[in-house]
Amino acid sequence: MPLLDVRNLTTRFHTRNGIVHAVEDVSFSVSPGETLGIVGESGSGKSVTCYSLLGLIPQPPGRIHNGQAIFDGLDLLKISENQLQKIRGKRISMIFQDPMTSLNPFMKISAQITEPLALHENCYGKEALHRAIDALAEVGIPEPEKRIHSYPHEFSGGMRQRVMIAMALITRPELLICDEPTTALDVTVQKQVLDLIRDRQNQLGTAVIFITHDLAVVSEMCDHINVMYAGRIIESAEKSELFGQPLHAYTRSLLKSIPALHPKGERLYTIPGLPPDLSQPTVGCSFRPRNIIGKPDICLTDKSPTLDEILPGHFAQNCPGCLTSH
Repeated sequence: MPLLDVRNLTTRFHTRNGIVHAVEDVSFSVSPGETLGIVGESGSGKSVTCYSLLGLIPQPPGRIHNGQAIFDGLDLLKISENQLQKIRGKRISMIFQDPMTSLNPFMKISAQITEPLALHENCYGKEALHRAIDALAEVGIPEPEKRIHSYPHEFSGGMRQRVMIAMALITRPELLICDEPTTALDVTVQKQVLDLIRDRQNQLGTAVIFITHDLAVVSEMCDHINVMYAGRIIESAEKSELFGQPLHAYTRSLLKSIPALHPKGERLYTIPGLPPDLSQPTVGCSFRPRNIIGKPDICLTDKSPTLDEILPGHFAQNCPGCLTSH
């Protein structure tokens, strides 16, 4: 039985320039201990999908138009803000992309890392401080009993991200959402952070949703992968299946653009053009204007492709021009 079951999630932003269709009819599930990867270019709807689940999109202009998100029998999209606050930060935690914008620069780390304990477990004072020090030690912060009284600017980028991980895991959540947690880090620190998340997941049995545009990270961390484009899931499969037999032209284009897969000296492959403007509703296949490895001339133009099971357990948008190679 899945820990989180999302069905037909639709989130839009009502702006002066029109309605932005940020997330359209997205469905997925995550089981205890599983790692789900959500990948795609910037603006594909990855982060908005998870922010919607936790009530973190600004309303207005954002509005959830449709969908369910069942977590332990509760619909996260329908429960009250008070009920959601009891879950958010306790049973579901999130690591944000940029720790410098997520940590308060005017508060010591000690106050910030103990806040979830005060809010959710009525744990204060010395007990909370000891747990916070232990949490910092578990994520590899040297001399945590001294560093806990520092301010965020006194930490490096990698150390700040470790603080964010410690804060997210201190309440031992059942689900951890990681929103591109390694984007601003160098390769060495990136590996340390990924190993840390995996170790904590193995110890606690935590389910993880990993949002990223980095396919190398996905190949290392995830069990199941959803590829998003233009606010929709365009392909979904187990990791080995998706990397071994990608079906959709967009997924194949992403894999083809990984630099490490190119022979030395060969020109790097890039996907032409830009993702579509989501404030302008598209009719037909949204990837058609950028599809150069499929057959764009037979892409759907009169209706949006549906997400169908093309192979056993392997779903893809059923557009003939994207499922066909040159």
